[in-house]
Amino acid sequence: MKRNLISMLDVKDDLEEIIDLGIKLKKKSKNDESIELLKGKTLGMIFEKSSTRTRVSFETGMTKLGGHAIFLGKSDIQLGRGETIEDTALVLSRYVDIIMFRAMKNEDIKELAKHSTIPVISGLDDKEHPCQVITDLMTIKEHKKKLNGLNFVYIGDGANNMSHSYLLGCAIAGMNIKIVSPKKYWPIKYYIDEAKKFGVKVEVTDIIENATKNTDVIATDTWVSMGDEAQKEQRLKDFKGYTVDKKLMSIAKPDAIFLHCLPAYYGYEVTKEVAHEPQSVIFDEAENRMWAQIAIMVTLCKN
Repeated sequence: MKRNLISMLDVKDDLEEIIDLGIKLKKKSKNDESIELLKGKTLGMIFEKSSTRTRVSFETGMTKLGGHAIFLGKSDIQLGRGETIEDTALVLSRYVDIIMFRAMKNEDIKELAKHSTIPVISGLDDKEHPCQVITDLMTIKEHKKKLNGLNFVYIGDGANNMSHSYLLGCAIAGMNIKIVSPKKYWPIKYYIDEAKKFGVKVEVTDIIENATKNTDVIATDTWVSMGDEAQKEQRLKDFKGYTVDKKLMSIAKPDAIFLHCLPAYYGYEVTKEVAHEPQSVIFDEAENRMWAQIAIMVTLCKN
C-alpha cells in the first residue's frame, strides 16, 4: 500500500524503527559498505521554497542509495504556470518512484499525495517539517542512546512548522515537551491536543525564566521563517528575551544538548557561543538530514 510522509503522525507506528534504520545505514556507509537499497529508483524533488540542506541531503542521499534525483524548481515545471496539482501528481507518478515536495502550503502537499500513485514526502510546508524532526530525534538518540523519558524544551516561534512537528514527534517518541514562546506565537491547538494523546507531559508557556531546568534537549529555530520577512521588525521585538544563551544552557542538565535546524541567526534566537560550544550538536544534526531521509525513502519505497 502506498505510504506518504506529510505529518509526524504518518510515522506514529514505526518512528523509532525509521530512526534506528537511519543510524544503521549511516554506520554501514561510513564503513564503506554498500547501502544501494533503491538502485534504479528516481526521486523527483519539487521546490517551491529554496533550501541548502533539503536539496543536498535528498539528492546525495538518493545517490548513496543507488538511485537518481531530479531537481524541479517551480519555474522549471508546468505547476508554476498553472497546471493543476492533480495533473502534476498523475504525470510525475508515471516518471519517478517517489516525490519530495518542499511547499508553501500544507494543503498543496495533501492534494499532491491524494492524486499521486507513488509515495510523497514533505520537505516542509507551513504546518509541519517532519523530515527535520525525524532527523533531530535521530541525533538525540545518537547522543543520548534513548528517546523515551527525556525532557525536551523548544524556545522561540511556537506557531511554526518545527514547533508543530516537535510536539507530535517528541510525544510519539515518549519525550516530555515544553514549548516556550510569546503567547501570540503559541502552537495551533490541534497539535497540542494530538501530542497529549500519547501520554507525555506537554506544556506551553511564555515564561522563559528557568524554562530549561532539568532539561535534556534544548532546541530553537529562526524567529523569521521564509515568508515572514515583512514581519521581521515586529518579530524581533516580540521575541526579545527568548534568545538561547549560556545562562539558559547552564540551567539545563550538565549533559544537555542543543539543536538548531539551521540556518542560524546569531544574536537573535541563539548566541554563536552556544551554537558552537561542545554541547551543541547542530552540525551532527545537519549531516543527519541525509541519513534520516535515506531511512525515510527506504521505508516508504519498501511499503
